[in-house]
Amino acid sequence: MERTVRLVRLLVLAMAFFTISKQRPLHLLSAFDLARENELLHEEIEQLKRAVASHAVIDQAIGVLVAIGRIAPEEAWRALRDVSQRTNTRLRTVAEHVLDFAQGGALPEPEMLELERAFQRYRKCSHPTD
Repeated sequence: MERTVRLVRLLVLAMAFFTISKQRPLHLLSAFDLARENELLHEEIEQLKRAVASHAVIDQAIGVLVAIGRIAPEEAWRALRDVSQRTNTRLRTVAEHVLDFAQGGALPEPEMLELERAFQRYRKCSHPTD
């Protein structure tokens, strides 16, 4: 029994040094390759964490724009995107500025101008005149 446990542990350790993929089913990895693979996985995890956080900030900013602009969520998304593109500012940064503005902060002048223009554009889409 003890010998079986040792063999299973040895097998698990040995498998840790192999990568499994469709192109190379059992490719032996060096210690450097394992360290690099570990580093890449940690980088991917951090990137995913940032993406989730950005998504939450952007969703909150869309909610603010719906409330203050009296436009639908789809138009609020478009307005946020338009402000970002037309001011050459990252979307997350514009979203953060909108959230600050909603709490009494100042919105940078170029973003304020573009946001007003976007509200005008999308209000016309939401409420066409007869």
